[in-house]
Amino acid sequence: MAASAYGQFSPAVPVWLNKGDNAWQMIASTLVATQSMPGLVILYASIVKKKWAVNSAFMALYAFAAVLICWVLLGYRMAFGDELLPFWGKGAPALGQDFLTARARIPESTHTHEDGTKETVEPWYPMATLVYFQFTFAAITLVLLAGSVLGRMNIKAWMAFVPLWLIFSYTVGAFSLWGGGFLYHWGAIDYSGGYVIHLSSGIAGLTAAYWVGPRLKSDRERFPPNNVLLMLAGAGLLWMGWSGFNGGAPYAANIDASIAILNTNVCAATSLLVWTSLDVVYFGKPSVIGAVQGMMTGLVCITPGAGLVQSWAAIVMGILSGSIPWVSMMVLHKKSALLQKSNKNFGALPELDKEGETVGMVDDTLGVFHTHAVAGLLGGLLTGLLAEPELCALILPENTRGAFYGGNGGVQFLKQMAAAIFVISWNIVSTTLILLFIRLFIPLRMPEEELEIGDDAVHGEEAYALWGDGEKYDPTKHGRVTSLFGEENSVSRNVNDAVGVTINL
Repeated sequence: MAASAYGQFSPAVPVWLNKGDNAWQMIASTLVATQSMPGLVILYASIVKKKWAVNSAFMALYAFAAVLICWVLLGYRMAFGDELLPFWGKGAPALGQDFLTARARIPESTHTHEDGTKETVEPWYPMATLVYFQFTFAAITLVLLAGSVLGRMNIKAWMAFVPLWLIFSYTVGAFSLWGGGFLYHWGAIDYSGGYVIHLSSGIAGLTAAYWVGPRLKSDRERFPPNNVLLMLAGAGLLWMGWSGFNGGAPYAANIDASIAILNTNVCAATSLLVWTSLDVVYFGKPSVIGAVQGMMTGLVCITPGAGLVQSWAAIVMGILSGSIPWVSMMVLHKKSALLQKSNKNFGALPELDKEGETVGMVDDTLGVFHTHAVAGLLGGLLTGLLAEPELCALILPENTRGAFYGGNGGVQFLKQMAAAIFVISWNIVSTTLILLFIRLFIPLRMPEEELEIGDDAVHGEEAYALWGDGEKYDPTKHGRVTSLFGEENSVSRNVNDAVGVTINL
């Protein structure tokens, strides 16, 4: 009986199933999931100050798990189901056996070609594959957004924010641009998430940072990574996973997927080198953190047009994504009255009023606005300029081209601008309303005593079994330590004022 599952045609191998496409799409899904878990979990845990390592990692971990459950209960069909509004689908569970084993289909994607024939996006694999693939995109959007509010957002507020933002913000952008909404049928291009994911997370992150408020002054002034080498490991997972991110966008193992993967890596490498070169020219030395930021902006910038531009254009996009976000972060950020003066570790030094309170500042902890919103917007606009007609014909439903290729290219650039305005506006409004609603029941910001201590106060756990980093030893808080196995260990000081742990076996 088991052997029948491997036959050419069987209940497990229907006539419409393309095993190669299905295998690639599941691999691409796993690569994108790995970007969040463990990629960004590791990156966040290591790029922040030691006192916030556990909290930062947990915010990413929680978002990944919470998004998955909300996605299959409601979110997927709000983003890729039947139309409720021109920008929103009808929410419904994606859990039924009949639904998940049927051939994948995006019902509102039906479009008419120039010859009058109609076509609907129907990949050659089951709906279960598409549901999981699109979940990984939804999850990483929330994880990226978290980077703007690390080091001070109340974890309970974050736990409430994740499902609400997924449902009321992410699904709108996804349906509008990917699921057959008004921007999709209008012809706006977002190949793999430059707008849906990166512009959204950057704008929503900046908005959330405004409402949550800044970190403590001591954290803003000194926020060194606690483990640069581990940060590189997380960044490496992020880069390598991007092959699934952009390579899976065509929903098939085809020529366009190959172009997208090559362009993704070419643009990322170019952007990293440009960002590093600017660091050397202006600061006299290359920065490892800067190299990671340059890598990130390159990956983000190519995403809206990865399979639609030629590889020489990917180099051009890499040059611009390594320089324009660099100027945005290193020059304009420091001159912004809203963002205030930035230090080298991403934070901002606030203006103080007479009582010493912060005034009108936005503390974007990891600079998500610059690395994702600026780079994502840049990529979307450059796609409107550089999208190559023959590559567009491989995947897009309409006769599309960038402005540099004449014809209707100028109109395409305007469509890219209009789509960006919609995404920006929706994220500002929806994120604000969600946070104001949560604030009625849960404080958005941690209490001052938790902000002073960090992980130990918030979670009762610390990343490293070491004291230091400026924290004061408090025997009422640190007098007992719980091990991995739940036993309590007494903490004592030796004659040299070092802290030791006595384990009672």
